[in-house]
Amino acid sequence: MRREFNSTDGSEALVEAVRAAIDKRTPLAIRGGGTKAFLGRPVDGHDGRAVPIDTTAHAGIVSYDPTELVITARAGTRLADLEAALDEAGQMLACEPPTFDGRATVGGMVAAGLSGPRRPWAGAVRDYVLGCRVVTGHGKHLRFGGQVMKNVAGYDVSRLLAGSFGCLGIITEVSLKVVPKPRATADLALDMPPEAALPKLAGWLREGVPIAGACFDDGMLRLRLEGGAGSVRDARARLGGVVSDGAFWAALRAFALPFFARPEPLWRLSVPASAPLVELPGKPLLDWGGMQRWLKTDAPPRVVRDAVRALGGHATCFTPELVDEPFEPLSPALLRIHRQLKAQLDPHGIFNPGRLYAGL
Repeated sequence: MRREFNSTDGSEALVEAVRAAIDKRTPLAIRGGGTKAFLGRPVDGHDGRAVPIDTTAHAGIVSYDPTELVITARAGTRLADLEAALDEAGQMLACEPPTFDGRATVGGMVAAGLSGPRRPWAGAVRDYVLGCRVVTGHGKHLRFGGQVMKNVAGYDVSRLLAGSFGCLGIITEVSLKVVPKPRATADLALDMPPEAALPKLAGWLREGVPIAGACFDDGMLRLRLEGGAGSVRDARARLGGVVSDGAFWAALRAFALPFFARPEPLWRLSVPASAPLVELPGKPLLDWGGMQRWLKTDAPPRVVRDAVRALGGHATCFTPELVDEPFEPLSPALLRIHRQLKAQLDPHGIFNPGRLYAGL
């Protein structure tokens, strides 16, 4: 049954603000909960500053029918509120985006594209975006995609916006695919060195062990098992280890583990699962079965990026103002494509200029 929710439509004010910015060629700094402000470059204005535009007044769940496995919410909706509604129906966002103490918004979730520890097994944020509404750089409020799983007519602008950090338009509404919560789950902690953990993980995944989270931290391999009661029970008996209460995964998703409180600069290293450990000073945390590796290090940025590139990966800096380009620098060909997309969707360059890359 479709449910009714309280919501506030502030889209008209957003559209008017964008049209005024276009007329005056005023750059806009888009802000929701402000929880990802540390990530990326500062927004560039023509005089070094941009006018902030807040999406939090445009909030609320527009529609949610648990039988359809789809929820539609406005951009300013707190992610915590959306997940509370899903929890009541025994459903969830499988990609586990960080909520940052409940302050993160739905629009910011999509714009940043950050996914949690279940991402390799369930997919990323962009994989769950079915459709969206967006205020474009032409001052129009357009709808892309829809509210059904099979909706592929034309270019998939909705998913293009995931991870764009607001550089292509202001997301005002998002339709998301949701999934039922797993029937059974178990959390294990195994004492083993990282050199042994990576090949063990690879073997278990090939054998179909129902893993939905694999992280090495502080000398322990943490595993989350999900699925049917029988398969989880059998895997738990086979793998052994110490049973934990699941708090580790919530803390990992929220960047609340003691690892993240260390004072050194924080890097996210994206590498192939088969890549050996990166030979860099500092303390690592291996997530996503070894494909996402967090590193706390004082090593120079050039040294970090060269080491990761040598393994076929790339590095993103999560410490503000440590480097001029926090995201991995693009090749000339990819940068040209980004600029062409920006020119098509934001011809006047008013949306978050410079947030992703300088000059974009």
